[in-house]
Amino acid sequence: RIDRDTAARLGVTASSLDNTLYNAFGQRIVSTIFTETNQYRVILEARRDETPSLATLRDLPVKTSSGSTTPLSSFAQVVQEQAPLQVLRVGQYPAATVGFDTAPGVSLGAAVQAVLAAAKAEGLPDAISLRMTGAAGAYQKSLSNQLWLMLAAVVCVYIVLGVLYESYVHPLTILSTLPSAGIGALLALMLTGHALDVVGIIGLVLLIGIVKKNAIMMIDFAIEAERGEGKPPQEAIHQAALLRFRPILMTTLAALAAAVPLMLSFGDGAELRRPLGLAIFGGLVL
Repeated sequence: RIDRDTAARLGVTASSLDNTLYNAFGQRIVSTIFTETNQYRVILEARRDETPSLATLRDLPVKTSSGSTTPLSSFAQVVQEQAPLQVLRVGQYPAATVGFDTAPGVSLGAAVQAVLAAAKAEGLPDAISLRMTGAAGAYQKSLSNQLWLMLAAVVCVYIVLGVLYESYVHPLTILSTLPSAGIGALLALMLTGHALDVVGIIGLVLLIGIVKKNAIMMIDFAIEAERGEGKPPQEAIHQAALLRFRPILMTTLAALAAAVPLMLSFGDGAELRRPLGLAIFGGLVL
């Protein structure tokens, strides 16, 4: 137990104390001797004829900022008690790590929600906060940015379509099919008990590209008929819907068929890919 005020008055720093304790009771490599066939490490340690004890620890000389030494007992109280092997800190605050793993068939999002619910049920005091790290922390950070990610994807698609068609209205017509597809994807995830995790967001981004492709096939043909053949807008879009129905149906069914293996897959890592297939399948069906 260090008296920090006394240590500061004597000129003892934390690094000096750490080096002294490591030199006395650790195994510091101070040099390496090289020979023609081998190499030998020179290790600094305390004398082996002196058994480490509380007395030797109290009398351990610690170097001060002035270059002199002072015994450890002059600014610290040496006691014998049980203590952890290491002290973990997160953001300069003492922390305790509790690890968990997902059960078979359980997504990371569901596991995180279960852990947060259990922590809330315990009624932790205000002085204790819960912070996710590792894969769970990355998952929470991705969820905090998912709205901006989806908005950025839609804005990028709108800009590209606006440049392509040289219009502010036609991109909105193409993007008007996205809300129903998004609702279908969210319903598919909700009905199957899957959370909107990172893989589900990737599925929504892919769904944006697939759905807008169907609208582009009709809008592009209708614009060409209106400008090239002079047809009115209603007749042009009606003809485009009739002529483009078969290719749109074929590409949509192909995308649905590609999503089925992702939905029904089993084995290692299948639960990670399943939200991707569910988001695509549900969005295309609705």
